[in-house]
Amino acid sequence: MELIEIIGFLGALLIGVVLGLIGGGGSILTVPIFVYVLSIDPVLATAYSLFVVGSAALVGTFRNAQKKMVDYRTGIVFAIPAFIAVYLTRRFVVPAIPDELFTFNNFEVTKDIGIMVFFAIIMLLAAFFMIKGRKNQEEETETEISYNYPMIIVEGVFVGFLTGIVGAGGGFLIIPALVLLAKLPMKKAVATSLMIIAIKSLIGFIGDVQNITLDWTFLLSFTALSVVGIFLGIYLSNFIDGKKLKKGFGWFVLLMGVYIVLKELFL
Repeated sequence: MELIEIIGFLGALLIGVVLGLIGGGGSILTVPIFVYVLSIDPVLATAYSLFVVGSAALVGTFRNAQKKMVDYRTGIVFAIPAFIAVYLTRRFVVPAIPDELFTFNNFEVTKDIGIMVFFAIIMLLAAFFMIKGRKNQEEETETEISYNYPMIIVEGVFVGFLTGIVGAGGGFLIIPALVLLAKLPMKKAVATSLMIIAIKSLIGFIGDVQNITLDWTFLLSFTALSVVGIFLGIYLSNFIDGKKLKKGFGWFVLLMGVYIVLKELFL
């Protein structure tokens, strides 16, 4: 195994550790690791990312279910429009994007560049929410759950489309939506978002199976390491303050997002 592959698989472990430590955000690293460390085509990288993210979120969902933290009804209400959108995006929209998008000042913007720049924008948004944090998280109380169905459907479709394009979970969009549109307490929103991410990511990945040739040995090995990383992260969370770490990780994601924009458009 070459050094670059070892670094890539260590990245898989890191993704899981971050997920285990701070409960989200690690999935934002999967596409950059696939593209910039392992030199995988961006479209294939987003497909692989859906499988890794979905599998990791599924492990987290089982763990949260044991603690009775998952609100299944809310998760299903949100997940249905999200997984329909992500499946259709991966099955039809992504293959339909032309290889050459447009030319600007003799600079040709290709499909790969477009996907990576769009991904970088999502990274910058995620970084903003991580750095900003959530106020009054400890003061929340249980309230009667109510649904704003029209907005939940719109949000679900939007998040599903984003996930389909960039291959990331979108927890930073789902969690506020569950709090605002379904009136879930924050801790339940975080746990339920993992269930939604697992469902929509894995169903979205099914849309890729018919379009892309996959290296299953590599993909399952990478995913297995990410899952090991989750349990390692959960163990380390007993000694490390996840809230402080989340803000620091947010700054790291911010720098990564800026780097991707600079690399794709200017370097």
